[in-house]
Amino acid sequence: MSVLNASGVARLKTLIRAQERRQGMRLLAASVCAALVYAAAVLLLGVSGWFITASALAGLAGPLVAHSFNFMVPSALIRFLAIARTGGRYGERITGHDAALKALAALRPQLFEGVARGPVTRALTLAGGEASSRMVQDVDAIQNRFVRLSAPWGAAAGMVAGIGLALLTGWTTALAIAAASALGMLAAALVAQGLAVPAGRAVQAASGDLKTEFAALAAAAPELQAYGIKPWAVDRLTERGAVLERATQSLASAGGWIMLTQSGAIALAIVGVMATAATASPPLIALAILAAVTTVESAGALLTAFRHNGAVKAAIERLGDLLEASPQAAAQTVAPIIGLPAADLSLTPPQRLAVTGPSGAGKTTLIERLMHLRSPLPGETTMGEVDVAGLSPDAARALFAYAPQQAVLLAGTVRENLKLALPTADDAALWAALEDADLADRIRTAPSGLNASLGENGARLSGGERRRLGLARAYLRPAPWLVLDEPTEGLDAATEARVLQRLAARLERTGQGLILVSHRPAPLALCDQRLTVTGLSASGVVLMSLHKARSAA
Repeated sequence: MSVLNASGVARLKTLIRAQERRQGMRLLAASVCAALVYAAAVLLLGVSGWFITASALAGLAGPLVAHSFNFMVPSALIRFLAIARTGGRYGERITGHDAALKALAALRPQLFEGVARGPVTRALTLAGGEASSRMVQDVDAIQNRFVRLSAPWGAAAGMVAGIGLALLTGWTTALAIAAASALGMLAAALVAQGLAVPAGRAVQAASGDLKTEFAALAAAAPELQAYGIKPWAVDRLTERGAVLERATQSLASAGGWIMLTQSGAIALAIVGVMATAATASPPLIALAILAAVTTVESAGALLTAFRHNGAVKAAIERLGDLLEASPQAAAQTVAPIIGLPAADLSLTPPQRLAVTGPSGAGKTTLIERLMHLRSPLPGETTMGEVDVAGLSPDAARALFAYAPQQAVLLAGTVRENLKLALPTADDAALWAALEDADLADRIRTAPSGLNASLGENGARLSGGERRRLGLARAYLRPAPWLVLDEPTEGLDAATEARVLQRLAARLERTGQGLILVSHRPAPLALCDQRLTVTGLSASGVVLMSLHKARSAA
């Protein structure tokens, strides 16, 4: 585990412990109920064994003994223990799951906030399927951890109750049962550590890989259909599924071995009872044998927790990996000055810079580094790197309103997607941004207007409409610099002219600076300086040259 990952895991464990403290009373109630369940189960079976055997012997001894035998007290005790076990089980499930669900309801937003405030480079490399599997599947594994916090209490209560019953037969019998139970739990723990933990980790990883692959292939479904390669996609998913199946089988096999250790411990406990209680009365021998069985079985919930420890540990590490290096940024004064040292360039609003160059030269890489969305690769020199007034990454990003080439849209409404840039924006501000992006008329014709649903990643909009919605979202962000990456790509000439005319008017009105990446001449005419990116060096350095551009705006 890396140092950064260890830091993220430590932060996650701190969040989990905080939720355990918040849900302390519910978890305590679940633990008390679990102790009641297992103690009542052990006592119920032991007393039942004694009662059945004693009743049979009383019946065999004749009518006089049978009539003098006290049936009422043992019957009442058995009924009481049965009711206590049932009520305890219900209470354990209600309180334990209530604590787990409430803890996760609080934990999920904290996790998402930690991820959202983490390094942007992490978000840029995290696939959607992987993110969803971690935030859903891995958090569910932590839910199981909360539910099973009562298992040690139940196992301890069952052991105490069983040993207490065995003491009625003799201290050697009680010692034999205790030794067998301890050996069984030790063996199960060793098997779990050697088999179940690696298998649990493999299940979490394989399940996440399958979900990631499925999400990627589902998004590419039209292309798969068009190119006739559905069988290839099916084979890919089949391979991922086979890996998950093998991991699941390994986990099931580990569970079988754990159960085998428990069965061995039960057999050992029965042998111990027979060896130490041979001189006791038959009812007490029956009591001791059944007490031995239920004492060992009371560790069942704890053994299940052993079995799932690998999945829980893997989930915590995977979620901790998302939280690595995402501390709270200190408040800083944001200055609008930006610089490109390699090009000997310093800019302040309302200056306008065009970034040009051949496709693949590194234009988008340059502006993403400028906004601290991408870190330099190891070993790169500072040539071509950017300086944003010495600010921290979070403070530097506050300088920019960004419309990337492919704006990601939520599967929500127009309003929800626009408010990502400014949650406090009212409808008037939303419509103004849409007007400037030449999209207001299209949204007004939608049945629900701003509340119109966009579908998955804006599937109900055309490519040009998605691009203009991303542009409107950038307009809403109150930042001194507007960064637009190919804002008019895919638009017809008339729409492009309207968008650029409104953009020029907006820049005059707001006094924002502009950094614009484009291949098209019309957008470039808005800028008074032009930076030409000629490519990437062998070490990944952005090569560039700067010259003045005659503004045609």
